[in-house]
Amino acid sequence: MIRFQSLAKSFGAHRAVDALTLTVNAGEAVALLGPNGSGKTTSLKAAAGLIRPTSGEVLIGEPGRPAASPDARRALSFLPQKVAFPDSLTGREVVEFYRRLRGGDPSRTDYVLKVAALNGAAGRQVGTYSGGMTQRLGLAVAALPEAPVLLLDEPTSSLDADGLCAFYGLVERRRRRGQTVLFTSHQWGDVERLADRVAILVDGRLVADLPQRELSERLAERGVMRIRLEACPDDLLARVEAVAPGSAWTLSQLVVPGAARARAAALEAVRAAGVEIRGLVSEDGRLDVLYRELAAGGTA
Repeated sequence: MIRFQSLAKSFGAHRAVDALTLTVNAGEAVALLGPNGSGKTTSLKAAAGLIRPTSGEVLIGEPGRPAASPDARRALSFLPQKVAFPDSLTGREVVEFYRRLRGGDPSRTDYVLKVAALNGAAGRQVGTYSGGMTQRLGLAVAALPEAPVLLLDEPTSSLDADGLCAFYGLVERRRRRGQTVLFTSHQWGDVERLADRVAILVDGRLVADLPQRELSERLAERGVMRIRLEACPDDLLARVEAVAPGSAWTLSQLVVPGAARARAAALEAVRAAGVEIRGLVSEDGRLDVLYRELAAGGTA
């Protein structure tokens, strides 16, 4: 379990995190979302005990222990956004070093190399690794301890398909074991695949805390579909507006805003009218737009 209790952190005059109160329960995976500079990384570092709060606190485990305490640090594993290891060491040597540092069983080295899909490169020097391979090595190191709390900062930023599969498998196994996962990401696929709940930070403030499914539905409601037609008769536009209010004909496109069900009804109206469809693009609402609404005091 992780408990942020009125956490605030300032760097000089800049308030990075402002009175964050949030609980992540055992067996729960929570995605911490927000635009760049919203306080996500600062919050994770506070949970990892790497920075001292200006006020408030972060408690780890049950019973809760201050994040900077030795007991709390033993109860968690942290993967930072940017990882770096000595170029002259092999991947296996890096993992072995951290395995001994954490006091893990020797069998853990081979296990985490396999988990991170690094077996084929474990004997190579880190200096020969790509950015994605280095990120996989960081994932292997983070997977070493069977810690009840896992903190991950932008873990998929440079992973390829194999790396993504390895990461998703790691998080899903931890959740099944009742462990706590808190991660940041700009990748909506990560959130849909892994998160039970989404917490959104804007300008250091928590502006939304809701189930991932609810966020998906609200983004869908802000979607838009653009149907390219040769022409749009007035009666067709009227029929489309009846099922999708706010629709408009502009630049040879029928622009249909709203939830997926309204867009589907509008498309059916176009097909029923027998008008030739020359192109179609449909997408859900954008997170960055939602962030701006929330920062301005709107509802999620």
